[in-house]
Amino acid sequence: MPIQISPENKVLMANAIRALSMDAVQKANSGHPGMPMGMADIAVALWGDHLKHNPKNPSWMDRDRFVLSNGHGSMLLYSVLHLTGYDLPMSEIKNFRQLHSKTAGHPEYQITPGVETTTGPLGQGITNAVGMALAEKLLAEEFNRPGYEVINHYTYAFLGDGCLMEGISHEACSLAGTLGLGKLIALWDDNGISIDGRVVSWFAEDTPKRFEAYGWNVIPNINGHDAQEVSSAIAYAKSMRNGKPTLIACKTRIGEGSPKFADTDKVHGSPLGDEEIAATRAAIGWPYPPFEVPREVYALWDAQESGASAELLWQDLWQGYVKAFPDLSSALKRRMLGDLPKDFDKAVTTLIQQTVDQKQTIATRKSSQNAIEGLASALPELLGGSADLTGSNLTNWSTCKPVRNNQWGNHINYGVREFGMSAIMNGITLHGGYIPFGGTFLTFSDYSKNALRMAALMKIRSIFVFTHDSIGLGEDGPTHQSVEQVASLRLIPLMDVWRPADTTEAAVAWACALKRRSGPTSLIFSRQNCPYLVKDTTQIEHIYHGAYIVRDTKKPQVVLIATGSEVGLALSTAELLASEGIQARVVSMPSTTTFDRQSKEYKASVLPSGIPRVAIEAGVTDYWWKYGCAAVHGIDTFGESAPAGVLYEHFGLTASNIAKTVHNILGN
Repeated sequence: MPIQISPENKVLMANAIRALSMDAVQKANSGHPGMPMGMADIAVALWGDHLKHNPKNPSWMDRDRFVLSNGHGSMLLYSVLHLTGYDLPMSEIKNFRQLHSKTAGHPEYQITPGVETTTGPLGQGITNAVGMALAEKLLAEEFNRPGYEVINHYTYAFLGDGCLMEGISHEACSLAGTLGLGKLIALWDDNGISIDGRVVSWFAEDTPKRFEAYGWNVIPNINGHDAQEVSSAIAYAKSMRNGKPTLIACKTRIGEGSPKFADTDKVHGSPLGDEEIAATRAAIGWPYPPFEVPREVYALWDAQESGASAELLWQDLWQGYVKAFPDLSSALKRRMLGDLPKDFDKAVTTLIQQTVDQKQTIATRKSSQNAIEGLASALPELLGGSADLTGSNLTNWSTCKPVRNNQWGNHINYGVREFGMSAIMNGITLHGGYIPFGGTFLTFSDYSKNALRMAALMKIRSIFVFTHDSIGLGEDGPTHQSVEQVASLRLIPLMDVWRPADTTEAAVAWACALKRRSGPTSLIFSRQNCPYLVKDTTQIEHIYHGAYIVRDTKKPQVVLIATGSEVGLALSTAELLASEGIQARVVSMPSTTTFDRQSKEYKASVLPSGIPRVAIEAGVTDYWWKYGCAAVHGIDTFGESAPAGVLYEHFGLTASNIAKTVHNILGN
């Protein structure tokens, strides 16, 4: 890309975005042309003058990251990726919003080359960007050395009024200011329009002052239709170097170029129509047929040569870094690839053996902390955190250091920002170099649910730690007692859910979550103590299958299936039944999602046909009927405030009550 592009050519470049966007939306008869047309000049400023990227290597380690937080404007990003030379041909632009195309209705990670994250739910994009900028800062502090700034890039985000109305944006942006993420630059599409019309009636605060209060630099009142003015604002943001992120407020007109619909909500989410598209072409001086871009415009946009040159400069720096710091460079490369250290399995084996030797009866939240403690030394990329509940979640470990504005660390105090925490973690994962986990109470997982869903949709390794499950909280009452949350987490496609019953199961759960690269994991831990389950080597191996036989008899008459803190209850029930002449198999099922992926043969060996099954979990019962149960002992109401033991008795989760159910099933 030329260093200097004339104002006239910048207009041509912007109009190419406008034309491709309105043509693609019209062909699909679906989409959002208004934002791409309104932010086209801003895109020219960023991609034409500033963005460090290589279309031929979209995963280059030190590329700038770009996030389209207002993801409904996806045709802007698709247009730019096509024009700059990414593997996104015109056939894909013409295939916008069609089945299996690379140009979906909103940008999708791992579907389209150059798309850094899946965006759509407003606010999560800018929050992902905060995570990316945080990862960049921490990696730079950890790995850069004088003369070798191998991690040195910016994170840019486009966002609109809708993103700024979502609370998650402010959870994240507040933290970004506090942590001093000075290489995060957000460009706000300040057009005053959303789906329902002019936002002044429902979004009227002074946004620049709000961001100043967060600790951001703010550059207000930039003409978003003057690419040079926007470019100068970006350059100024980069020059400040005061450790503050920057918000650039760009005044724009939604649907710029459309004679009839510009500056109205009519152009937000509907095709312009053939007549208005023709009028727009005439108004912007774009005489070309649909989906045609002249060669001279492609030449203005083409970033392949400049991108290759930028990466080559970095490669030269990298080669020097490799020679000067071989161990550091090897570790950084491994971590950016997402590979675990060679000695990780050894650390897991040692940890599991410790649990077997110690046979501790402790809360599984403590079992989790012990697992973190045992694995952290072998896993320097571990980046923990908590939504202001560290002392309850136990997500810290003895050698961890808190992340601060002026201090590298590997444990983040997110504050009371569950949703922000979860989406920031996704951004950290997407950036690469760290494996993040963050904790809160299980009942507050609902605050985070959409970020958890996005992690699953993107198939990324984010680890969500949830403690204080079920009615075992006791006196905190129904507001804090999670009866439906575990079931709802299990229903998220590609989300693995583990609810361990003891120290060994917790260690295995952590090992599986850390080794899993195809999706996120939710780890569910108790506040109350859980007895250690004595196991042999085979049983420990079978934990990895998600369910295993923890107690058996020669001829079981009933199978008791339990998970988490209720496995101990199931064992007590089996003992009671045995004294009454009934033989019971007890199955611990710490991960239903993992068990469901096992072979038919393994499933049948654990849950044989022809033997009645009773499931036990201190939560809603609906989920368990899928396993062909004759009965399910659970809680289909909200909880109560009382000591935990009293509540288990109140809700019928006792050995005697479950035994009665078994007798009824067997006709005794």
